[in-house]
Amino acid sequence: MKKIIVVLLVAFIIIQFFPIDKTNPPPTPGMDFLKIKNTPEKIASTIRTSCYDCHSNETEYPWYTNISQASWWVKNHINEGRKHLNFSTFAVYEPKRQLHKLEECIEMVEKKEMPLESYYLGHQNAKLSDEQRAELSQYFKKVKEDTERRIMFNK
Repeated sequence: MKKIIVVLLVAFIIIQFFPIDKTNPPPTPGMDFLKIKNTPEKIASTIRTSCYDCHSNETEYPWYTNISQASWWVKNHINEGRKHLNFSTFAVYEPKRQLHKLEECIEMVEKKEMPLESYYLGHQNAKLSDEQRAELSQYFKKVKEDTERRIMFNK
């Protein structure tokens, strides 16, 4: 039993020498959702605090990502989050895809599916109040309506 513990401990230590890549893609202000949609500062701040770590190229990695096993889990969440929605590259989405992403934002916020509960463990400030959820939902609906009008106008 003692040998197994020693082997596991050595493996744990060796694994620490293989960190994740914490480099964020370069910023693209002309493609960022908050910039292109002229998001009011209060809403922008909420989105930055509660969404941007996983859904943008502006991830701020917490201290526990220095532990390999935790970092793999966090990096996977970030990769998945960016794959589903990346606010940093929102402008490159086709208008119909933007509409779909906005619909998903509304749904995830209203159903309290985002941010993930697990995200709150290390980010208490990201927890959204009912008032903030209502504001975000209303804002995403407004942006969606504006996008729909733009699509109709350009036909």
